[in-house]
Amino acid sequence: MEDQAEKLREIMKRKKDSTNVSKTTSSVKSNVKADKARIITVTSGKGGVGKTNLSVNMALAFARLGKKVIVMDADLGLANVNVMLNMIPKYNLYHVIKKQKTIREILVETEYGISIVAGASGFSQIANMGEEDRRDFIAELETLSNADIIIIDTSAGVSSNVLDFIAAADDAVIITTPEPTAITDAYGIIKIIATEYDSINVGLKLVVNRAKAAVQAKSVADRMINIAGQFLNLKVDYLGFIYDDTAVQNAVLRQKPFMVVDPKCKASICVQHIVDRMDRNKPGDSRGFGKMLRRIFGSSNEPSI
Repeated sequence: MEDQAEKLREIMKRKKDSTNVSKTTSSVKSNVKADKARIITVTSGKGGVGKTNLSVNMALAFARLGKKVIVMDADLGLANVNVMLNMIPKYNLYHVIKKQKTIREILVETEYGISIVAGASGFSQIANMGEEDRRDFIAELETLSNADIIIIDTSAGVSSNVLDFIAAADDAVIITTPEPTAITDAYGIIKIIATEYDSINVGLKLVVNRAKAAVQAKSVADRMINIAGQFLNLKVDYLGFIYDDTAVQNAVLRQKPFMVVDPKCKASICVQHIVDRMDRNKPGDSRGFGKMLRRIFGSSNEPSI
């Protein structure tokens, strides 16, 4: 596998003309196939490590590859995908749960070529739904399955909702920083995944955020991956790292994705490199959004395997 730091240096030397990039993106879009949606869950052991920022900017990077992308905010009570995009959606998942709106009516297209489903504290009411209401809600969410990529931004921590989203996804991206507390909490969520699920058929991937250097990120990743393999018998792949970049904080203050504010900054190039790698390594058989939803919400109509 090509060293990421070397790859980033090569990319940064290439000052691509934005017009050419736009033309390439347009040609790719015309060849997109209507396959099952690939479900990518982004999670972390603790808050404040850049989970939502990664979710949103990964979505933009996939969109640049010609993918139809939806970001679903599944953070219970602290939904902030829309905050990062400086948007105030009039409706959210709560209105779908209450059957006041359809999922299509709350799906919001952004100016950046991606769509979002705003979350709400009412999302937790799914656990208390009756069978008919739950079935109706699943049917609503299944209408999103015509997207190429659905990125689910979970809440931080190890609640049952987070674990269900991880177990049901095609890829689960766990993000940490080099800080000892973040590393400990990220390992904690990996350990719980290993103990809660006897067999988990999901690609667990690790991203190290706010790294000062490639060697620092690699050291953190190697330590976590080796421990997970040795003590938990769980395979975790190192997906890549994101530089500690002042452009990120500047973009957050402006409530815009950093890939839009400064598409050639170090952080932007890192995220595009991560997404390029994911796109090259697609899951063999995507489960599809419908199966994921039934597994999460416990529909009795899902046949046993």
